[in-house]
Amino acid sequence: MFAKLVLKSGRDRSILNRHPWVFSGAVKTWPESQNGEIVAVTDNNDQLLGYGFFSPKSQICCRIFEFTKKPADSFDDAYWHAKIEGALRLRQSFLDPLQTNCFRLLHAEGDFLPGVIADVYGEVVVMQVLIKGTEHIFPAIEKSMHRLGFKNIYLKQKENSGFLEAVSLPKGWRGDPVAMPVTVLENGISFIVDVESGQKTGFFIDQRDNRSLTKEYVAGKTVLNAFSYTGGFSLYALAGGAAEVHSVDISKDAIARADAMVKLNFPDANHQAIAEDCFDYLRHCETKYDVIVLDPPAFAKNAKSVPNAARGYKDLNLLAMKNLKPGGFLFTYSCSQNITPDLFRKIVFGAAVDAGREVRILRFLSQADDHPINIYHPEGEYLKGLLLYIA
Repeated sequence: MFAKLVLKSGRDRSILNRHPWVFSGAVKTWPESQNGEIVAVTDNNDQLLGYGFFSPKSQICCRIFEFTKKPADSFDDAYWHAKIEGALRLRQSFLDPLQTNCFRLLHAEGDFLPGVIADVYGEVVVMQVLIKGTEHIFPAIEKSMHRLGFKNIYLKQKENSGFLEAVSLPKGWRGDPVAMPVTVLENGISFIVDVESGQKTGFFIDQRDNRSLTKEYVAGKTVLNAFSYTGGFSLYALAGGAAEVHSVDISKDAIARADAMVKLNFPDANHQAIAEDCFDYLRHCETKYDVIVLDPPAFAKNAKSVPNAARGYKDLNLLAMKNLKPGGFLFTYSCSQNITPDLFRKIVFGAAVDAGREVRILRFLSQADDHPINIYHPEGEYLKGLLLYIA
């Protein structure tokens, strides 16, 4: 039997609506449980609502992984394997392994497994364990990965925040290390990825579908890929027949990797790799572009930073609009979870007003299909974007 976390009267509505987070202010009776232990969540009338990972010192004091009214005695390895195997089957239903062998396998609440991220790069799985609860079940997760054929696991932890907590699993390889970098395929394009030193888990897998969309708008055009990192959008632009592509990023190492990947895939391409601050580049560049891609890092790391982040996003989009030719296309993104889709559209609206351009929205963009959004957990929609036509 599991210890009970009892909610206050009237504070069970979100749980009844299957939102997986229990906030500390909703708790009436705390269980005598340790951080990371599984607890039973009940309403004020002792009706079982589900089971979750207990985090007594966190604002989110419990993350529910199983909504049920049926009591459970335990959650064994087979239970966790079924979740992970189901997540893999979902990806296999829409990804062609001969064209794409890098993808997100586990997307935390999006796959009903809070506190764990797993990204596949060919034979390597890069994992992030974000809470004590998934640290406790990590042996079962690792065993499941081996059963599914993934033998090379690299543990890479995220920075802690108000929503995360420290875990004690050692970073690095689980078993024999794999020589870095590795070369993987995304929609038939080769990417060089270093999972040990690269940003996030090594690459920005969440932009795969948006990168592919870019190909449809670039034939014969001059393209700027701002905040290019290792050149993902640049490669797709060249694959789509762009006449000229400029990749700009403040990191010299990232720019060097972008240039190497362009030469690997398109050795005769008209490509410039520029190591410079993107704001400065847009303020002073003399080129007017047909297409600009803005994919900056998260400007809002927490709720307090939203006002400053909003100003940054507005300035960036205003600069891009000023540097687009009439009839140009702007792909603009925000990966800040604290910037909602509605707020992001309002920010871009403000930039359009200041630019004095006629701007039309062609598409609303989000993260790739292998980053599913649990419909009961809208916080999982962290990546939002717009495809704009600038007249």
